[in-house]
Amino acid sequence: MKQEALTSLVIKNLHTVKDLEAVYELEARIWSVEEAVPVNHTVATVKNGGFVLGAFLGEELIGFQYSFPGFDGTKVYLCSHSLGIHPEYRALGIGEKLKNAQKQTALEKGYDLISWTYDPLETVNANLNLHKLGAECTQYIENAYGEMSDHMNAGIPSDRFLVEWRIQDERPLRQFSLEVLPRAIETGVADGLAVPENVNLFYDNEKILIPVPGNFQDIKKRDFELALKWRKSTKDAFAHYFSKGWIVTDLIKDAAENQYLYLLEKR
Repeated sequence: MKQEALTSLVIKNLHTVKDLEAVYELEARIWSVEEAVPVNHTVATVKNGGFVLGAFLGEELIGFQYSFPGFDGTKVYLCSHSLGIHPEYRALGIGEKLKNAQKQTALEKGYDLISWTYDPLETVNANLNLHKLGAECTQYIENAYGEMSDHMNAGIPSDRFLVEWRIQDERPLRQFSLEVLPRAIETGVADGLAVPENVNLFYDNEKILIPVPGNFQDIKKRDFELALKWRKSTKDAFAHYFSKGWIVTDLIKDAAENQYLYLLEKR
């Protein structure tokens, strides 16, 4: 029923205090009051080059996307700070619709680059960011936001990928074979959960793969020490290969092994 209702989904560029208060309330519900962006910040943002998009079913706000201008000393870009979906409407493609609306709005405002961060162990986000949208990850940031207390991040270092989405570029066609590419982390299985074993830091191939579990939040609930081991193993692998000139260009599902694999390519 919800899937059918999404045919009437409307995405709007929000400006009023009333609409931005609704965004704050939804954000607090998704994460926590402490993590929600204050309304006075979002009001200032929409008046100074940023924007907030809202996804509505009728009068109900069920998703949002918040962006503000960034500047690295050389170029101006759009910083995509947060995107959230009402818990009852997830896995319906609303996030992708919001990101494509963000792209269109950014182009209208004159931006050509959108940047954001996400947890590399959250494969739902990775699939959208890399595989569907065609963005790339160029940097691994250790403990980017310090200790976080919300239910998705508590107790785990807040390591993040830096994503760069060049919205005026066409995505290049990538051809490769999973079978012949080396894997920088060897994995096993214990109690039905994927386990990282050896981390290999000696490859020099043009393309390499780094496996990650597809159920990280489930791993956190069932075996917290294993979740920490996944964080450390992937940090060691990504930080090393980024420092040697690779970037992450895609996320692939290996159906044969029920595993997700990041594709890394030399710049």
